[in-house]
Amino acid sequence: MSDPAAEPLPRVLERDAPRAPASAARPRRWLAARLLAVAFMIAALGWQYLKPTATPAGKPADAPRPVPVSIVAVSGGDLRVTLAGLGTVTPLATVSVKSEISGKLVQIAYQEGQMVKQGDFLAEIDPRPYQNALHQAQGQLMRDQALLENAKLDLERYRRLVKQDSAPRQQLDTQDSLVHQYEGVVKIDQALVDNAELNLDYCRIKAPVSGRVGLRLADLGAYVTSGDANGIVVLAQLQPISVVFPVAEDHLPAVMKQIQAGKKPPVEAYDRSGGALLAKGFLATVDNQVDPTTGTVKFKAQFDNSDLALFPNQFVNARLLVDMLRDRIVVPSAAIQYGPAGPFVYVVGVGDAAAMTPVKVGPSEGDRTAVLSGLSAGARVVIAGADRLRDGAKVRVLETKAADGKPAAEAAPGTSGELSGR
Repeated sequence: MSDPAAEPLPRVLERDAPRAPASAARPRRWLAARLLAVAFMIAALGWQYLKPTATPAGKPADAPRPVPVSIVAVSGGDLRVTLAGLGTVTPLATVSVKSEISGKLVQIAYQEGQMVKQGDFLAEIDPRPYQNALHQAQGQLMRDQALLENAKLDLERYRRLVKQDSAPRQQLDTQDSLVHQYEGVVKIDQALVDNAELNLDYCRIKAPVSGRVGLRLADLGAYVTSGDANGIVVLAQLQPISVVFPVAEDHLPAVMKQIQAGKKPPVEAYDRSGGALLAKGFLATVDNQVDPTTGTVKFKAQFDNSDLALFPNQFVNARLLVDMLRDRIVVPSAAIQYGPAGPFVYVVGVGDAAAMTPVKVGPSEGDRTAVLSGLSAGARVVIAGADRLRDGAKVRVLETKAADGKPAAEAAPGTSGELSGR
């Protein structure tokens, strides 16, 4: 007899057990498949991006592209050593023309802005009151001169009478004193006449210096006095004219050496931008002290100003020639580069390779700089495109310029390209 506990469960239990619906299991399998496909694609793309690029056998890797540059052929030349400073044009004389007497302006003989010479007639004050004063002084002088002559005649009579003992000595002394009194009165009268003539001469106002008159400060018919603050007109001397500009005290010994030798260093005046030459002159004098606040000394240059290119109170760039460097290597200032080790240039050598070459720079003049050591004549130096260069980098020469900065007629030997706008 069999054990009931060992018998298998009825099949009905297995059939009756709850199962997951088929519609719920299907989306889960589909989502897992999609995620697996996306992961496979990402892995494939990553492998294509990160795997090393194989270089075909016998084919070299792509070389860096040459850097386009402009070069200049280095040459020897002269370089002027100058001191520059922003200066102010200053007239040698600026005179405020004022009246020496009081009166009414009856004539103005100048035009505003007119060039006049020293002694030219400018204006006139009513002379009639001063003519009357002169006539009065002259009449008083004539009267006192007549009294003096009569007193002198009486003095001679008394002298003869005293010699004959016909008159007392006291009367002679009294007459002699009277003569001296009249002589003093005549001198006073003469001074009054001279003063009246001077006042009459002051009625005609003349130019004290040669120059240009400014705007009219007193109109016709105005009453002017010697105490007027503005005066009648301002007269500025323009020919010659001066420029005052500061120079650092460090350069003072070199300049004073030339002045003490009797030389007059040349000075050029340029416009404010420094591009246009206005006038040429010479150093006239140097101030007698250094400005402690700026550490500079004022220099004064003089110019003929024949074409009136310089105007009072105008700002100009003054350049004082201190020395001349002869037969030196000169390059455009744009070729000089500066690094941690100091100044250097890029020299284009054989195979159009740029070599970083240290140099020792000297003075500069405008856009030209003297190179004291490190370069020789004939070297080809990069003047444009150096910011993208490295030592040993290949270059492609777009333009070759001459030493004066102008395009050369032909490219320098060994260049890899001609003038191109690419």
